[in-house]
Amino acid sequence: MSRTEQFFRDKVVLITGASSGIGEELAWQLSQAGAKLTLAARRTELLEALVQKIASAEPAKPLAVACDVTRDGDLGRAVAETVRQWGKLDVAIANAGFGVVGPLKKLSLEDYRRQLETNVFGVLRTIYAALPEIEKTKGSIVIMGSISGWVAAPGTSPYAMSKFALRALANSVTPELRSWGVKVTLISPGFVASNIRRIDNRGKFHAAAKDPVPAWLVMPTDKAVRQMLSAVARGKREAIITGHGKILVALERFAPWLIRAAGSRMAAKAGS
Repeated sequence: MSRTEQFFRDKVVLITGASSGIGEELAWQLSQAGAKLTLAARRTELLEALVQKIASAEPAKPLAVACDVTRDGDLGRAVAETVRQWGKLDVAIANAGFGVVGPLKKLSLEDYRRQLETNVFGVLRTIYAALPEIEKTKGSIVIMGSISGWVAAPGTSPYAMSKFALRALANSVTPELRSWGVKVTLISPGFVASNIRRIDNRGKFHAAAKDPVPAWLVMPTDKAVRQMLSAVARGKREAIITGHGKILVALERFAPWLIRAAGSRMAAKAGS
């Protein structure tokens, strides 16, 4: 049994945004590790399909909860149902999110508000709802960030702002919560195979949309999720996922002028 399996066996885990992409793969791998799951998302029909898939392979049938992280009260209800079903909560994974992109002049204040409401305040709602139970079990909070929280590219300001905010949040609350026995892990992936690039600026999913990122640059979801769960099991403060993500973070730390020069060229090309 691997260290990850040992850590998660019989742990109760709440995952937001669990209906597809990274959230779906998190649920699948955690079920195989023997975790007891609460899966929360807006698209209940996809949740139910995932529950049935897991239930056909594992003895513990996940609990599915309809949940919109932008609505006050939904996360509190998800946590309450989790404790009612499983008796405790060990790990909360704040995974729900999407991306608003585009040049500044084509965006509005409402675009920025909508982005921050989901990606930042949705994470805060998850933390506030889960924290009282996580403190009881000396458990873990997992925040799904992004390499965009390190490197902000032209045309991605709303999304990058939200992920920079999550890095600041994680850096601030990690030492605060450590004294209460709660671990915080920030996951910062680069390009991972998921549906996020098929969701438009209003949060609508387009199944037929083509992924704009070259396939050779995209890490398979199962590989990325294995690395994420390993980082949580080891209690890492932050995990940079994907090789190109590690390179970009290193450049931002030690040669930021290269990032700025590349950004200037990208902006000039887009403008022309």
